[in-house]
Amino acid sequence: MSVQPAKSPRLPPSWFIRSVWAIHRAIYRLTGGRVGLWRPKARTWGTMCLTTVGRHTGRERVAMLGYYEDGPNLVTMAMNGWMEGEPGWWLNLQEHPDARVDLADGSRPVRARAAQGDERSRLWARFRDIDANLDAYATRRSSETAVVILEPAANAH
Repeated sequence: MSVQPAKSPRLPPSWFIRSVWAIHRAIYRLTGGRVGLWRPKARTWGTMCLTTVGRHTGRERVAMLGYYEDGPNLVTMAMNGWMEGEPGWWLNLQEHPDARVDLADGSRPVRARAAQGDERSRLWARFRDIDANLDAYATRRSSETAVVILEPAANAH
């Protein structure tokens, strides 16, 4: 009796994933922020609008991201739709860690950092509670996916 390898969960094509987030961002912008953001719940992530400073241009750059709350911090993943490479917003934050997030209940300045060690493991496990396919999706990337912590900041961007 042969053992069949576990099938990797299917993802939509990358063009589709990018298009969905671009449409989401457009709806948010066109409605003046009234549509497109929601708070996380016990077993689901929320959405936020992250505004960073472009590492090359110095201009504001906007990304819609999934997140959950860990105390006062917001936690997201730099996963680029599970495609190779780092998302531009994460590269921008590595250069300029001060940013702003718009949430369903208001805006706030934040400062970004990557989770390390036990903290990363704990936060990754929480994402796994939200999405049972997390580890399988992560194997699609050749490098480790950063778990990004957005901490409250008094004087951020």
